[in-house]
Amino acid sequence: MDERRRKMSFRAWRRGFRELDLLMGSFADAHLADMSEVEVDEFERLLDIPDWEIYAWITGNSDIPDNHKGPLLARLCDFKFSAQPG
Repeated sequence: MDERRRKMSFRAWRRGFRELDLLMGSFADAHLADMSEVEVDEFERLLDIPDWEIYAWITGNSDIPDNHKGPLLARLCDFKFSAQPG
């Protein structure tokens, strides 16, 4: 994995609170190495969103603004639901 992706993985695992660390860090571990450059750019943009805001989007507690909707965020939301036990 290149230096940019390693730094993004580090940021994904150290968001600010454990629940989001687990969601974004696990997603990064599973997908970051295989992302296209466009997807990497989008993931980096998602990492810049404040913690509680993106957490609310991922958990469905807040609507995702149109300017942030996209296939990568949809995959992150789907990943959250696929990681649920039972």
